[in-house]
Amino acid sequence: MKKEDCILYSGGIKGAEEEFGKNAERFGIEEINFTFEGHAIVRKRGIRVLTNDELKNGDVSLEYISKLMNRRYAKTPMIRKVLQSIWYQINSGRQIFVIGEVLDDKTVKGGTGWGAEFAKLCNKPLYVFDQKQNCWFSWNQAEWLECKKGDEPVISQPRFTGTGTRYLEESGKKAIAELFERTFG
Repeated sequence: MKKEDCILYSGGIKGAEEEFGKNAERFGIEEINFTFEGHAIVRKRGIRVLTNDELKNGDVSLEYISKLMNRRYAKTPMIRKVLQSIWYQINSGRQIFVIGEVLDDKTVKGGTGWGAEFAKLCNKPLYVFDQKQNCWFSWNQAEWLECKKGDEPVISQPRFTGTGTRYLEESGKKAIAELFERTFG
């Protein structure tokens, strides 16, 4: 797989998505950041502003998501648009990388969790770097499996998604950098 054939799909917000974008740029990989009018993003490369009509393609019941995720989501227009734009990120990538925290109920913490759950529903290869546990996990359609040292993920699909928490820690930054280095270095 040649890096010039690759595209990172993300959202361009501060934290994990910003770091995925920086690494994509560092390795000369195209990036597409899905956003919408009024959303504060930090990445300026590959911005794709979604129209209200396009956002509706990613519309899903907040009640459904809340039940699936075992938590409540605020019923605000901004939250709805964020979840709709995450739909585009996950739908576009063929392999999904998330930085966050795996919870005991097998979901991923925060809004990031919807992206991971949607990837599960779409049966896409999914990896989560858990910042608290300082390791990668892969989803095997039933449970999270810890990726042992030397068995960490690599980007194996030319169209991949990088998303995650706004509260990126040093371990998360390092995990993203090492993912790109293992793949393209």
